[in-house]
Amino acid sequence: MITFIRRLMGHDDKFYNLLEASAAEAQVSIDLLAKLLRDPRTGPGQDDFVEARQKHKRISEDITEQLCTTFVTPLEREDIESLSNALYKIPKAAEKFSEKFFLTRHQLDGIDFLRQVGLLQQSVGALVTMVMKLRRRVHLEEMKDDNARMHRFEHDADIVMLELLKDLYSGRHDPLKVIIVRDLYETIEKIIDRCRDVGNVIFQVVLKYS
Repeated sequence: MITFIRRLMGHDDKFYNLLEASAAEAQVSIDLLAKLLRDPRTGPGQDDFVEARQKHKRISEDITEQLCTTFVTPLEREDIESLSNALYKIPKAAEKFSEKFFLTRHQLDGIDFLRQVGLLQQSVGALVTMVMKLRRRVHLEEMKDDNARMHRFEHDADIVMLELLKDLYSGRHDPLKVIIVRDLYETIEKIIDRCRDVGNVIFQVVLKYS
């Protein structure tokens, strides 16, 4: 009976568990993307990205269902929903990148995405850490430092993007290739921005409860 009441009142860990699972699945999508770009010949296929996004969607749907059936939640409902939605955009964007990549891979000889990938993996790793800290109710200053680190990754990605575009616009590349590669560069940039957005949501939640 006590256990039932605790669950009804939202005192168990189900929302933290689901949000952490959501962050972990976002990381899975980014790891797939990194493997693909490091070795397209042996890396994951399109179906792997679709499966990862669908698995993440099921977690998001579970969060929505739990929000409808739980009387009191450990965080405000809109905060849980905002965080869940922000996390879901990461595997969705990774799947979108993979679609473009597999359609245009014949145009990508000599193109190196690894500098962006490194920053993307650092960003999603920091994101996972921030989500896990929600359960611990860490001090605001600690989460502020974590969020600042996320913004540094985004800033570094902006610098890398400019350097990549400088080479792309050097006149050495076929115009069609320039269009294709720029679109892929920008898609990776957007995924890094999605990670930053998650960090911002988490920081705002911690700020609210500080």
